[in-house]
Amino acid sequence: MVTTETFKDRSFSPTKTLLPWTVCALFPIALIRLFFYPLPFSPFPKTDLSRSTSNSITYHSSLSVSASPPSSASTENGKTNETKSCNYFNGEWVSDSRGPLYNDTTCGTIKKGRNCITHGRPDLGYLQWRWKPNECNLPRFEPQTFLQLIHNKHVAFVGDSVARNQLESLLCMLATASTPNLVYNYKKGTDNQFSRWHFAPHNASISLYWSPFLVHGIEKSNTDLNNKLYLDHVDEGWAKDMDQMDLIVLSFGHWLLLPAVYHEGESVLGCHYCPGLNHTEIGFYDVFRKALRTTLNSIIDKRRGKGNGIDIIVTTFTPHHFEGDWDKAGACPKTKPYSNEEKKLEGMDAEMRKIEIEEVEDAKTKANEFGRLRLEALDVTKLALLRPDGHPGPYMNPSPFVNGNVEHVQNDCVHWCLPGPIDTWNEIFLEMIKKWENQPRTED
Repeated sequence: MVTTETFKDRSFSPTKTLLPWTVCALFPIALIRLFFYPLPFSPFPKTDLSRSTSNSITYHSSLSVSASPPSSASTENGKTNETKSCNYFNGEWVSDSRGPLYNDTTCGTIKKGRNCITHGRPDLGYLQWRWKPNECNLPRFEPQTFLQLIHNKHVAFVGDSVARNQLESLLCMLATASTPNLVYNYKKGTDNQFSRWHFAPHNASISLYWSPFLVHGIEKSNTDLNNKLYLDHVDEGWAKDMDQMDLIVLSFGHWLLLPAVYHEGESVLGCHYCPGLNHTEIGFYDVFRKALRTTLNSIIDKRRGKGNGIDIIVTTFTPHHFEGDWDKAGACPKTKPYSNEEKKLEGMDAEMRKIEIEEVEDAKTKANEFGRLRLEALDVTKLALLRPDGHPGPYMNPSPFVNGNVEHVQNDCVHWCLPGPIDTWNEIFLEMIKKWENQPRTED
């Protein structure tokens, strides 16, 4: 035990007396030094999402990667050069044995026509590929990260059955972390046309709005074999709920290949494949452009300066892979991806993508004038083109060859098996919104 007697016989020592006070004085100075001149720790700490108890997340830099490690030549005043942007849309499919996050029995939201495994598809090699961008690696989908990013938000998928296909993929991957509860469903025939799912722990909603033209359209019927499109009016079937949406994913195009008559104002502009009608054949490219432009302008005009803003994603046109005519027993029998050397993006697929990229860029310029709007293209056309093996094909129906009538089996070479390549669309989608999270909106 230390007592006052301990100190009686000790002589005074300046060094021993002042040293503790010196250390105490230097400690706050060291802290100030570290504050203004921090040590070069990694700026991208790893985050264990399964242990996170906070709504905030630390991310790796999502849509950009460092061109090379920092060196003395690349630093100035303690700051590294700007990172090199990574293009997730140019790359190749490479073999990967990990497999998907979900399967045909763990996800209850797969439309029957996309459930290739349950319907008896015997080759499962199409599940053993991943997309490898040329400049970086595409991270595996993190459902908890996505759910935290849409906390208290409403994500709306608007478009045709390919939009629904992408939504179903997203729900299946999110279901590995949190159960999607169907809170609203409107069906026409066997198809969900307007549906909404809610993730209660995150107060997040994901909705489907059937709108195959995005603009106002009347679908063909038994008495009228032509679709009717009104290119100067957005479809109010989804637009009426726009004020409730935080993020809109637009996807359309395939329905424009069908016979249709096009209207603008009080006039008929022309038609596409309408023999017997006294209208000018004008094809569908300009119509595709007008429909997308009307849609994007409508969102910008209606939401500019309102609320917390809105985010818009345009998923680009995804090619079909029919060998033969789609309506005459065409099929998609490939069981492996194409390489970049085997298949080039050209023709209709290239033109449809080009129109979407151009319209998105034009709309971004307009949106930037008002602030609070963010807009990007989810450019999946090329990586979809290289996956002829990813469609349901004959397995859109269960056990399609059970009766042995091989020549007349219907094939689906437009939509995508679940799980399958379309899951990659949503991996890139997640990287896009992670990037947005680190880039605050501009004000009006």
